Amino acid sequence: MTQAPATPKANRRQHDREIVALAVPAFGALVAEPLFVMADSAIVGHLGTAQLAGLGVASALLTTAVSIFVFLAYATTAAVARRVGAGDLQSAIRQGMDGIWLALLLGAAVIVVVVPTAPAIVELFGASETAAPYATTYLRISALGIPAMLVVLAATGVLRGLQDTRTPLYVAVAGFIANAALNVGLVYGADLGIAGSAWGTVIAQCGMAAAYLVVVVRGARRHGASLRPDAGGIRASAQAGVPLLVRTLSLRAILMIATAVAARLGDADIAAHQIILSLWNLLAFALDAIAIAGQAIIGRYLGAGNIQGARQACRRMVEWGIAVGVVLGALVLIARPVFLPLFTSDSVVKDAALPALVVVAVAQPICGVVYVLDGVLMGAGDGPYLAWAMLLTLAVFTPAALLVPALGGGLTAVWTTMTLMMAVRMLTLWLRSRSGRWLVTGATR
Repeated sequence: MTQAPATPKANRRQHDREIVALAVPAFGALVAEPLFVMADSAIVGHLGTAQLAGLGVASALLTTAVSIFVFLAYATTAAVARRVGAGDLQSAIRQGMDGIWLALLLGAAVIVVVVPTAPAIVELFGASETAAPYATTYLRISALGIPAMLVVLAATGVLRGLQDTRTPLYVAVAGFIANAALNVGLVYGADLGIAGSAWGTVIAQCGMAAAYLVVVVRGARRHGASLRPDAGGIRASAQAGVPLLVRTLSLRAILMIATAVAARLGDADIAAHQIILSLWNLLAFALDAIAIAGQAIIGRYLGAGNIQGARQACRRMVEWGIAVGVVLGALVLIARPVFLPLFTSDSVVKDAALPALVVVAVAQPICGVVYVLDGVLMGAGDGPYLAWAMLLTLAVFTPAALLVPALGGGLTAVWTTMTLMMAVRMLTLWLRSRSGRWLVTGATR
């Protein structure tokens, strides 16, 4: 007897189950990441203002450095998921190991650059004379943990590609707990001060990397995949990551330009901007979780040669992105009066932030579409298009943002240009998704 084809409703339910199963744990792992910095800040803050200022400079530098290499997770997820869809688990894990070896090489290169030049880097970023020594100490020690941080990114990509987002959640939670305990013990128990906080973070990151490696190595042995570095595979991983690196750098440039423009508007505006930016990043976690599910699911479908499944999954995830964006936007509007007093009691800052938050709320459905389609195209291995699209977005955003002070605009105008930026991204991603050119099947693109 021939089995009846699945109904559209049944297909939607299947996609919903897959999206929820991958996105919910991914969201938890994403939220755990900034908690590292928050825990360090809370513990170091009691040492003194200079120490906290030094931590602020050093942690910003480290976060920027690591975020530049986030392609290690994205590219690895797509490549591994394709091979999983093709039914070749041995090759999938072998591809993941190439990503991990690339992470170790990049991490070693960062150490070589950062450790001897830490004082100059700290000075370049404008740390005060009192904060600079603490920033230098923290940066030099924490830099030793960058290889582990990058291994965590690559190994997370491996597991996501294997359709496993639960293990990264467990590792992230355990890492956060270990980081907090080590920081308290080393900063106060061992009386190491800010150096203790840095060493605590390094140890916690190394522990997380070790946990990931245990899982990946077990999988490699189970499926007969080699653990040795392969020059060709590492080179292929690097080549796949270059377009995503361009995309990430372009996005970082947009955020830096927005912050620089807000700073020119005055102290109240830049303070309000930082508050709104922190909320923007928090909202992004919820949307990015769906994007991560998209990377894993789309890669698997295309690896299996299932174009129809990839199209249906893409459509359903876009619907999810819009729905979550609407909910988040409504929450921002409702919570504005409660949210702002958590960060400031300055009425001038509140007055600057309130109308800008309305713009942020309205933009959330657009953001939902952008994050989802970004994840879909990453899962399809469509990195070169994402790079060119983000460069175009940067070219549109930059003059619009720089015109804000010249035309007498305020913070609301800055965030209107941010919404314009997301609208441009949505247009470029939507056009690509409609073209179908990203629907390239097979174990490799």
